[in-house]
Amino acid sequence: MSGHDEQAGLILLVEDNRQIAEAVGEFLERCGYSVDYAADGASGLHLAVTSSYDVIVLDLMLPGLDGLEVCRKLRREAKKATPVLMLTARDTLEDKLIGLEAGADDYLVKPFEVRELEARLRALIRRDRRQVSAEVLNVGDMTLDTATLRLTRAGQELTVSPIGLKLLAILMRESPRVVSRRDIEREIWGDMLPDSDTLRSHLYNLRRVIDKPFPRPLLHTIHSAGYRLADLDAEVATAAHMA
Repeated sequence: MSGHDEQAGLILLVEDNRQIAEAVGEFLERCGYSVDYAADGASGLHLAVTSSYDVIVLDLMLPGLDGLEVCRKLRREAKKATPVLMLTARDTLEDKLIGLEAGADDYLVKPFEVRELEARLRALIRRDRRQVSAEVLNVGDMTLDTATLRLTRAGQELTVSPIGLKLLAILMRESPRVVSRRDIEREIWGDMLPDSDTLRSHLYNLRRVIDKPFPRPLLHTIHSAGYRLADLDAEVATAAHMA
């Protein structure tokens, strides 16, 4: 199973359940995708690092390296930004947070409909193929270079997930304006909106990286309105200066 279909995509499926893998692989190929397959974490990681995929579908429970460890190594050691859709039998918020923190972009709880899986793949591929203009964004002491994806705050380099970088780019471009939850979700996921925990989980993990180690927060939740990225101290100082 090889080749790259520009209209659909090249998918890496890492799943140790042969029945599930065959059913998913056959359905995706009928939809026009090309599918590579690995039955364990180590093989999946090797393929993910040495080849170029549009999306990696990664089961959480794998022999050898589990899905979380594969995802962490892919992001932190290999520095690969390939979208990852994690398959999990666990449906608690804590489990979702752990998966997203490891670097997954989206998740699907087993058992799932293959049509929903394909829809989520399409959404991830559309988002990833979208052209992003190269620019340097600044809010307070935080800087994001959208060309190199280098994020720093107070001179310290920070590492966040691909979705986290997308979230930051949206909020930094609009800063200090409030951006609604709906607008953020549409911008990142298009018409295939995630469940209510997904954005909240990404924002929680983002705060842990960009705000928690620093003396003042930049990411603010505006009740019933949305979210904004702003340096409130600088806003107060500016307002006082203008008064």
